[in-house]
Amino acid sequence: MNTPQIPLLEARGITKTFPGVPALSAVDFTMYPGEVHALLGENGAGKSTLIKVLTGVYKRDAGEVLLAGKDIHPKNPRHAQELGISTVYQEVNLVPTLSVAENIYLGRQPMRWGMIDAQSANRKATELLKTFHMSIDVTQALGAFSVAVQHIVAIARSIDLSAKILILDEPTASFDATEVKTLFEVIRTLKAQGIGILLITHFLDQVYDISDRITILRNGLKVGEHLTSELPRIQLISEMLGKELSEELQPRLSQRQTDQAPFLRVQSFGKAGVMEPFDLSVKKGEIVALAGLLGSGRTETAQLIFGITHSDHGEAYVNDQKVTLSSPRRAIQYGFGLCPEDRKSEGIIGDLSVRENIILALQAKRGWLRYIPRKRQEALADEMVAAMHIATPNTRKPLKELSGGNQQKVILARWLVSKPNLLILDEPTRGIDVGAHAEIIAIIKRLCDEGLALLVISSELAEIVDYSDRVVVLRDRKKVAEIQRADISENRIIQAIAHDSSVPSPTPQNEDAKIMAQRG
Repeated sequence: MNTPQIPLLEARGITKTFPGVPALSAVDFTMYPGEVHALLGENGAGKSTLIKVLTGVYKRDAGEVLLAGKDIHPKNPRHAQELGISTVYQEVNLVPTLSVAENIYLGRQPMRWGMIDAQSANRKATELLKTFHMSIDVTQALGAFSVAVQHIVAIARSIDLSAKILILDEPTASFDATEVKTLFEVIRTLKAQGIGILLITHFLDQVYDISDRITILRNGLKVGEHLTSELPRIQLISEMLGKELSEELQPRLSQRQTDQAPFLRVQSFGKAGVMEPFDLSVKKGEIVALAGLLGSGRTETAQLIFGITHSDHGEAYVNDQKVTLSSPRRAIQYGFGLCPEDRKSEGIIGDLSVRENIILALQAKRGWLRYIPRKRQEALADEMVAAMHIATPNTRKPLKELSGGNQQKVILARWLVSKPNLLILDEPTRGIDVGAHAEIIAIIKRLCDEGLALLVISSELAEIVDYSDRVVVLRDRKKVAEIQRADISENRIIQAIAHDSSVPSPTPQNEDAKIMAQRG
């Protein structure tokens, strides 16, 4: 008779609340020796909070954590590491100017006659890395090596500190295919040693390639735990998004006619380690949505098009004229505007007034030597406050004192004053109240009707279905589908996100029939 396996780590009823915000609500989590356990969820799901509770960054409000059956209370990450729980983050927390060996043994260097024994450290580091199938010069500065090598060095250091559990937070975010393969070989070696691996990643193909089990969080709640081999991708996506495939499969009615040539067209556009080459076009009077899970490449696509990230592949055309999207300044000159996802740190300048925030893009487009007179600034700001229904007593008020929805309207107003041809909106309705949400959607539709080209990123599938003329679906930083106007539905988007490229694509009619048959 088989003896049930004893969990390596058990978290029971973990609850953590910040002022007015429940981050985790009675979450359970179990990990066994020698397994790779993927922790998945969208923004705000609670993944980071759970990791910080497990590693002592946050003190849990309720619940218990058992390590090999023993109740533990990590006081901080160093204490958690002493207990046997180590974390390697996306940004490796090591010292790039020190050697590889010095990083591995930092704080616990081998000593001889009261002095650091560098020769011994180098020898031990070399032998340690060989167990990870890596032969490098450990006397070289860590910063001289690739990000992938730095991650493996960080993992080796953690394991040498007697880690029983290794938490990997977005380890492959900037890896190429070869580097991912190398890391996965290391992970499989650790599995064979009985070490538990907790993997946080947004790359679904990698989840199915390396993980044994998956736990899914949504809005601070555990919504699913499955063996990876038994979890269909459709079900995974549905649980992450809180959306199920519905029986409503009616095609979306056409709303706008956009037969003109594209205003913007990019071909094989991309950057190694950021986005695989993709094709994309947007016409004036058209809304193209970018859909996909967090980490799929939506924001990266916007940043490539706006010149924040420099592409190293492909070509871009504006009105059929080849252009170079090398910087935001250049993009603005071509008539582009960008409302970023993180309006607090990337969009607004909180200490400046509403007026000063509104005229920023127009002033940048004109150049700082062509100063906009104060009276003209005030007239433009007053005009936009009225047109956008921005709730403010006057345009002198500091922008940080307005609500999130009104801040978002000010960012939109900033670009509209500059009279753009293409407006990129990254999560335009995130974090705003219901009333402002409806107003922003109405503004997006009105701008499109007025002939503006819009590229909109949203996690809200219902929004995308409501206003989009085309939907470009991204997964694992590559374009995987493009859905035309009449075929846009939440079902279609979820299917495209979940589709396994190794399986032939079903026709829409056959897929609809399959769904209906499963429900019938």
